[in-house]
Amino acid sequence: MQTSENRRTIGADGVGRFSVDVEIANNDDLALMRRGLLKPNQVRRETVSGVVDSGAAMLVLPQSVVKQLDLPLGNLVSVRYADGRRAHRREAKAVSITLLGREATFTAVIEPKRTQALIGAIVLEALDLLVDCKAQRLVPRDPRSPIYEIE
Repeated sequence: MQTSENRRTIGADGVGRFSVDVEIANNDDLALMRRGLLKPNQVRRETVSGVVDSGAAMLVLPQSVVKQLDLPLGNLVSVRYADGRRAHRREAKAVSITLLGREATFTAVIEPKRTQALIGAIVLEALDLLVDCKAQRLVPRDPRSPIYEIE
C-alpha cells in the first residue's frame, strides 16, 4: 500500500519500505570503459525506481532491466517470498549499483514480473548505508566514505 503523503510502502509483515532511485549499469561495460575500449556514453546503464527493504537480503531486478542492460546470466537459484511461496529464479551477474554516490557490484535475482528493483540488506551493508525509518530515507553512516568492519 502506498500513501501519497510520504511514498511509503507497507510490506506484508507491516515493515515500512520506501522508494529510491538507483542507477544500474552493466559492470562488464564499465570494465571496458576503464580500459579505454568503450566510451562512457556507450556504457549500458539505467536509473530505475527501487524499493528499500532491509528485511530482504538480496538485490532483485526486473527481467526487463536485465534484458535492456544485457547483463550476464548466472545460476538458477531458489527463492522464498515474504508470504512463504517458493520459486526458482535466474541470477544476473556483473550488476553495478550506484546509490547516494556509492558504487558496488552485485549478483541480482531476476524477477520476471517485477517493475521496481528491490534493494535488500546485502546492498545496504556493502554501500554502508543506514535506513532512517522515521524519515523513510537512506543515509550514509559516514558521509565522507564507507566504513568497513574487517576484524
